[in-house]
Amino acid sequence: MSRSILCRLALCCILLPLQAEDKPLRLAIAGLVHGHVEGFLSAVKNRADVQLAGIFDPDPALRQHYAQRYGLPASVFFSDLGTMLDQTRPEAVASFTSSYDHPMIVEACAARHIHVMMEKPLAVNMEHARAIERAAGRAGIQVIVNYETTWYPSHGAMWNLIKERRAAGDIRKMVAMDGHEGPKEIGVGPEFLGWLTDPVKNGAGALFDFGCYGANLMTWMMDNQRPLAVTAMTQQIKPQIYPRVDDEATILVEYPKAQGIIQASWNWPFNRKDFEVYGERGYAVAIGGSVLRVRLPGEEEQVRTPGALPLDQRDSVSYLRAVVRGKVRPSGLSSLENNMIVTEILDAARESARTGRKITLEK
Repeated sequence: MSRSILCRLALCCILLPLQAEDKPLRLAIAGLVHGHVEGFLSAVKNRADVQLAGIFDPDPALRQHYAQRYGLPASVFFSDLGTMLDQTRPEAVASFTSSYDHPMIVEACAARHIHVMMEKPLAVNMEHARAIERAAGRAGIQVIVNYETTWYPSHGAMWNLIKERRAAGDIRKMVAMDGHEGPKEIGVGPEFLGWLTDPVKNGAGALFDFGCYGANLMTWMMDNQRPLAVTAMTQQIKPQIYPRVDDEATILVEYPKAQGIIQASWNWPFNRKDFEVYGERGYAVAIGGSVLRVRLPGEEEQVRTPGALPLDQRDSVSYLRAVVRGKVRPSGLSSLENNMIVTEILDAARESARTGRKITLEK
């Protein structure tokens, strides 16, 4: 056999695994009632590295709406989750149901060894969170939680400064401010508004909808350390709009040598997602996703524009694909471990607001 033939055979052996790894990710969507599915579908539709295998939702009107809006054929839509999973055999499922339905989605996927990504938060209570954890553990699947703030370059730069470089010393206080004018005020769809304002399907109002962001970031910054205690206050400033759930919430999170303050609101005049971390010797303040204010010893405050995150960490689709293909192991903000603690904080905050007491977390 000639050397040129041997070289071509060797090259094929090298390229074949790469080609398999680079095949488009077969991805299905479960649920259309979470409004963030709009942005997700827009992103997926324009990507060559993802193949949309199927979409499940029991509501025929929603299925028709999304088919027309995105020019999708009727054959991609299913009214039954199990049927979709069995017929399309996706590698991963992105869930856009209500938070209450997350265990149902994970258990169906776990039975078929399919990985799951869901929109934040993980669950409406610890019972649901533990059910998700058990199902994922039994099946050996990955469950990751998607937050918009996970993909902020400002948070990546903050991690590098505070945790890797330890430029500000030990963390002493964190403040998370997340909110907007309110879901009805910003015009979310009726299917989204319906469950967001349902205390069972959402777990609460602004307390869960926006409180989860701060709990997620603080748990990350504290290396998945469980708090000692949680205290919360909620209000209904607009009961005529939100009669069943809170629209304003403040959560205090107590650690052995640090405090966290989470401000969650459906009453702010503008959308904001800002995060402040104060250490022994300095601070970093992330203003949205693209600005970081920093002050360190012997320096004036600086305003920095962080560089882009690594390719596999720039958006939820890229991250999910990297996880499913084994390039990345879930950790940090997206991980199940982090989000079990997030659920514990939110669960305790809801109980604190209900009873007016500080809730000490069990060891």
